[in-house]
Formats: sequence, structure tokens, C-alpha cells
Amino acid sequence: MTTKRPNFLLFITDQHKADHLGAYGNPVLRTPNLDALAARGWKAENFNVATPICMPNRSSLMTGRMPSVHGARHNGIPLSLQATTFVEKLRDHGYRTALVGKSHLQNMTGIAAKWPRPQDPRTEGEARHPQGGNYDQEWAPFWRNDPDHDMELPFYGFSRVALTVDHGDQVQGHYWRWLEENHPEAARSAGPEQAIPTPEYELSRFRQAWRTRVPEELSTNGYIGMKTRELIREYAQGEQPFFIQCSFPDPHHPFTPHGKYWGMYRPEEVDLPASFHASQAHTPPAHVAWLYEQRDRAAAVKNTPALFSCTEREAREAIALNYGSISHIDHVIGEVMAELRDQGLADDTVVIFMSDHGDYLGDHQLLWKGPIHYRSLIRTPFIWMDPANPQARHNQDALASTIDVAATVLERSGVLPYNGIQGQSLLPLMDNRRSSLRDHLLIEEEGQRVMFGLDTRVRMRTLVDGRHRLSLYEKGAFGELYDLQEDPMELVNLWDAPAHAARKSALLEALALAMIDHTDTSPNPTAIA
Repeated sequence: MTTKRPNFLLFITDQHKADHLGAYGNPVLRTPNLDALAARGWKAENFNVATPICMPNRSSLMTGRMPSVHGARHNGIPLSLQATTFVEKLRDHGYRTALVGKSHLQNMTGIAAKWPRPQDPRTEGEARHPQGGNYDQEWAPFWRNDPDHDMELPFYGFSRVALTVDHGDQVQGHYWRWLEENHPEAARSAGPEQAIPTPEYELSRFRQAWRTRVPEELSTNGYIGMKTRELIREYAQGEQPFFIQCSFPDPHHPFTPHGKYWGMYRPEEVDLPASFHASQAHTPPAHVAWLYEQRDRAAAVKNTPALFSCTEREAREAIALNYGSISHIDHVIGEVMAELRDQGLADDTVVIFMSDHGDYLGDHQLLWKGPIHYRSLIRTPFIWMDPANPQARHNQDALASTIDVAATVLERSGVLPYNGIQGQSLLPLMDNRRSSLRDHLLIEEEGQRVMFGLDTRVRMRTLVDGRHRLSLYEKGAFGELYDLQEDPMELVNLWDAPAHAARKSALLEALALAMIDHTDTSPNPTAIA
């Protein structure tokens, strides 16, 4: 099949930092299919999140807008069904659109909010009236308990959805219904209670990892690959172009790599991040020091999704199991790519690979994610392979952001961007029409959790340029400033260094200007006044 407009196949992983790919220089992790994709495509070396947390950054991907503007500022706030998404625009212009796997544009856990707290000032109502629509479509308790619960389509522009909800080997949504209906014995074998014992693993003790008995081919990864291949075969029979988002809930913790992928990498044989031991020789920022102190007092909370300071053994286990999950995903991606070739669509399809955010995975002796913007958290992989422009190698170091993906896909499809989109198309970088898109890049983060010994939740903004990372915290008696050229491991915080006061002042001014630049411009006015 030949189409004038390209198809798009977007692979996205969950909680996957950039250097956990062979193509990004990892000497241990085996990802041959993604490495081959990168060898043919444009591999961004300085791709950053809009925010390093699931729901708001996925909403930024869909809208091309920052969290403070699209409204899903942190986990627990669903993206408005009134929000325009680039997938919706593609659908409006004749694309067939489908999502397979994780969405997380709406709440899914069924766990109550942590903010506001009972002791906080009382309010009544919200600044905006509630918008109509169903915001419980991903709600895991409904998927578990109501056999009639399903998606209302189109869903943020997706005409077809095969949904997975949550992580591990007991993922709800369409996947679990498929597993229970077609492989009930595998469904009964899932979960930590049924897992193969792994007493040697520290992470198993607090249920951040277990060795599942569910076989590889029946895993969420296997299901997502199967459903994506089915869509490719179906779409190959038509004339309309398509956009498929193939969204893996792995390698997010808890780690449950299936079959051979559990033991593919041994904790004793993986390398720790260079900062793990180097950080011991430097005074950490106050909030990082608080995490270290919690660990050293054996007071760290390790059984939740929140970050904590880890031991060397815990870091090695997490890295090894993370590698296993990524190798499994790479295998599934290889199968999907083979289907694309078998159906004669490889020359007509732009293939994209990215992640929603990173993970410390031992960087600075931390695990998971949180409001400390080390590069391992905010820098993610991004590969764009366009058969019409193979082996583009231009300007790969330019600052790029999650918000740029929507504008890039729209330009490549020939669809005009909508007013209020804040990202910029990356195509001028790939075509060598521009050497950069911006001098500074803004990253936002807000949350519900009270942490670091503070008396309120954390809200912060970060600015990165070609050399520095500056992070400003609300109501905190601390900030961060690193010279990434002289100090790539971010060990020496220059925030209070007199010799760097002028640089700090200039970056704070640039941060203020970036925040102004990212205020909303939608809607356009309808009159002069």
C-alpha cells in the first residue's frame, strides 16, 4: 500500500530513562530492535519531559501543552475531555486512530487523593465548574468489578482502544478480560502471592518485584504486541492512513519480567550509575540528604510508588530487572516491526519511540521518581524513524521536549497546528533547516505528596539550557544549580556559591521569561474588547 500521507506508529514505554538503551550507549542492555531503529532514524540526545510524572506528561504529549496550561498538573487530575489533542486532529483529517496499552490520561488506581489534607484551609467548590463527560474510564475498580464497564469512544481522539491499567502482572482493562477469558489458568497464577519464590531479592520483600508465573507470550507486553499486529493487518487492507500508539506499562515498577527475562541480567553483573558512589564524597542538597537520613535510620518507606534512598543491592536488583523488562519490550517491538514489513507498510510508516519519563535507578542512591530533577529522571529516549528521511543526523543535541511531539506529527501529516499548542516541530532540526528550537527549556512539577520533611506538598520549576540545570522550589529554603559541562553527575550544587551568583540570577530571569512564554494563548480573542 502507498499513501500520500504517512502512517504513524508510536511506541511509548513507562518510566524509562535515556541511557537504558543500547543506542544511547548502554554496554550491557540488549535492545537490538530499538538500536536498529535508532541507526536508521533521528535520535535526540537532549530530549526532556515537560514534567517527570505520568499523567501530566502523557497529557502534554497528547496536547503539546505544559501541565500548568492543559490542567492535569499532577497525577490525580484527569485531562479534560474538552482538551484538543493531536490525535483528535489526525482523526478529523481522515486518519484511523488507535491506542493499544496504557493511556493514563484519567485516574486509574482507585486510591483516594492525598491533598488537600484534613488540616488544610476549607474551601467549597472549584474555580471552574465541573466539565461534563466520563472521567472514570480507566478506573481500575470498575474494570475489576463491573463486566460491562468499557471505554466511550472516541477517547481523546482514539477511535479504537485496547486498554491496560496499572503495572506488574495483574494489569486490568481489556488485557485482564482477555487473559481471564482465554487463559484462565494464567490469570490464576498472577500476582505476588502466586509468584516463584525469590528470597534472595530485597525488592521482593516489599513487593516492588516478584517472579511471575505468567508466561512471556501472555504478558501485558505480549498482549500489546499481539493487538498492535492485529491492527496493522486490518489497516493494511484499507486506504486511509493510520496512527497507532503502542503503549507499554513496563518497565515501571513493580518489576515482574516474564519467563527468561527475569534472570536475563544478574544484579551482581550490572553497573551502578557513576553517581551512586561518587555522591558520597559530596554534600547533597537538603531534600536529598533527608532521604539518605531516612534510609540510614531504616525509616525509608519502600512499598509505595514514591521515591526513596536505596541500598546498593536494591539498586542492582532494580537495574537488572529493569533491563529484563526493556529487553522483553524490545523483542515485542521487533515482532511489530516485522508485521509492518510483512504487510508492505514499512516504507509508508513513521516509527517513533519514546518514554513518558525516566527513573533514578540508583542515580544518586535513589529509586523511582520524584521532585528531584536529576538528568536520569528528566532526560528520556526519543527516536524518530521516517523512511522518507532515513539516517537523519542533524542537530540531535538541540533541546527538545515532550510538548514538541504533537507539533512534529502534525507537520509531518500535513495538518495545521491548533492555537495554544506550545511545542515546536522537530522536523526543522532533522532537515537541517534550524540548528536549535530554543535556548532554554522549561520543566514543571507539582504533586499531592508531602515529603522531604517539609510541611506542604512540593511544587517546583526547572530550567535547562545547553550547560546548566536550575531548579526552584516553592516555599523551600533550597534550590539547585548545576554546571552540567563541568559536573555531568550533578554532584556540586552551586545554588549558594558566591562565584556563581550572576549565573544563578541570569537563569532565574530566564526561568521567569520561560514561564511567561508558556502561559496560555487559547482561546484567540473574538473582538478587540
